[in-house]
Amino acid sequence: MSNSKTVLAFDYGLRNIGLAQGNQFSRTAQELKPLKAKDGTPNWDDIKRLLDEWQPDVVVVGLPLNMDDSESDLSKRARKFANRLHGRFGVAIEMMDERLSSFEAKEEASERGQFGNYSKQPIDSIAARLILESWLANQPE
Repeated sequence: MSNSKTVLAFDYGLRNIGLAQGNQFSRTAQELKPLKAKDGTPNWDDIKRLLDEWQPDVVVVGLPLNMDDSESDLSKRARKFANRLHGRFGVAIEMMDERLSSFEAKEEASERGQFGNYSKQPIDSIAARLILESWLANQPE
């Protein structure tokens, strides 16, 4: 049996939800266009289209824990988003600690020549790719 699994990753946010797609066999990840959200609620039809297109074996959702490992309001909302993904679409969900992913995404965006205006040029999908790369690195060979 092949261990080549397709993985989608979400960086949950209140205005944007970052997206990345990856492959567990090649351990590679690429950014996808982020989804818009209204107070954390995505257009579920857009998510269904993504799931139909990529047919992931597993969906990774970033979990924004505080530096002391405690849950934040946003981490509770990210868990709720993950539960809804599973409930609506029956996909396997794994949560991944995403501490510092936004910081690293801003650094990477800056290295690409992007400075500041993250509302016009969101970094959410960079963060989703970083979350997915971390998840892939933690998977057994």
